[in-house]
Amino acid sequence: MKNSSQVESGGRSGKGPLRQKKDFMAKAITAPDQERSTERSVERSSAKPGNNQVSSLISRTTQFLKDVRSEMRKVVTPAWAEVQSTTIVVLVTVFAFAAFFYVVDSVLDRALRVLLHWLGTL
Repeated sequence: MKNSSQVESGGRSGKGPLRQKKDFMAKAITAPDQERSTERSVERSSAKPGNNQVSSLISRTTQFLKDVRSEMRKVVTPAWAEVQSTTIVVLVTVFAFAAFFYVVDSVLDRALRVLLHWLGTL
């Protein structure tokens, strides 16, 4: 095994510093993720199903339902005038896009027919 001075000087192959940098970068990028996944798997494997997990599930479900109720209180039903105006905007936009795509399709269709007719007469 090379010591750090051999690695820094390049060792026999002359690629020591580059190899050391790659190893360092690979460890720096993957080490935190691997540690977290290892910790989670250890926690899951060591946890035994029991009363603690059931109470945790119940408390998390209760908190979730409280959050849902809180968010539903913030929901506001739009006024009839707002519904009408947004519906009109949506319908106008749909028809405008339909007209645009009809024109683009017609132009491309006509161009393709002219091209095919021209190629057929050669």
